Amino acid sequence: CAGGDVKDMVARLGETDHPPVDEQAAFIRQIVETSTLLHEMPKPTIAAINGAAAGAGLSLAFACDLRLMAEDAKLTTAFSNVALSGDFGGAYFLSKIVGTAKAREMFYFPIPMNGKEAAAAGAVNRAVPRDQFDQTLAMLTTHLAQGPSKTFGFMKRNFTLAETASLSDYLDQEAMLMTLSFQTEDHREAATAFVEKRQ
Repeated sequence: CAGGDVKDMVARLGETDHPPVDEQAAFIRQIVETSTLLHEMPKPTIAAINGAAAGAGLSLAFACDLRLMAEDAKLTTAFSNVALSGDFGGAYFLSKIVGTAKAREMFYFPIPMNGKEAAAAGAVNRAVPRDQFDQTLAMLTTHLAQGPSKTFGFMKRNFTLAETASLSDYLDQEAMLMTLSFQTEDHREAATAFVEKRQ
């Protein structure tokens, strides 16, 4: 996903009848809810980057829990190339993924990265050769699909809260979710299978 249509942006530059700023901002807030949903939904999400990921398209990938990238794919923040500050939570998520100094560098200097470079920078979890991409993605998604879905949801809630909560508030939630995990059928089956040395 290469993000916004820059040709369309240029075509609209000549228009004189623009909606008020607060209406434009409200529209942007509405569409960027996608990032919130990806980040907070109680299911793990994987961004499968096997082509160009730029601008808003890359921001959506950063909103996911995990990012798998083909080694020959490209990513770039791209916003400064068209004098835009960024949307879909790109700076927020990237700061948490690679740290604020690296995130600022990637936004101010949007040099395209291939998969190997993105993995080395910590922007993606894994980069694999193109011919292994589909197989690796299938392995990851199968693991998540066959795993303890409620527990993965609880884990995701812990990670989301850890971004903003105090340690005390975090530990309160962690204790509650651990208690709820003990009560799931997934835990019962997984613990039994572990003791019985089976899947």
